[in-house]
Amino acid sequence: MNRFAEKLALAKLEGSYIKLLNQIEKIPLIIIDDFGLTPLDNQVRITLLQLLEDRYGKRSTIITSQLPVSKWHQYINEPTLADAIMDRLSGSAHRFELKGESLRRKSIEKK
Repeated sequence: MNRFAEKLALAKLEGSYIKLLNQIEKIPLIIIDDFGLTPLDNQVRITLLQLLEDRYGKRSTIITSQLPVSKWHQYINEPTLADAIMDRLSGSAHRFELKGESLRRKSIEKK
């Protein structure tokens, strides 16, 4: 997620923002990892909404987060955009909640 936000900011500066969105729209599967770790600025919120809208019903998107889904609306921190983003995410979503210890911790202990 952090690199995605950085790439968006750079694309805006370079004037390649629309081109980047068009490229991302065509990718069969995107994975947004670590959603919820750092605050979203307004540009990232709007871009996330646009990305989800462009891909809705056409392409797959996976979002991973340590933040419970029940807190995503609050995390997005802009009620209208949060409603729209959550609507697109939940419309045809498959949700998996994993519980248990970190697999990273287990792999370190094996060494």
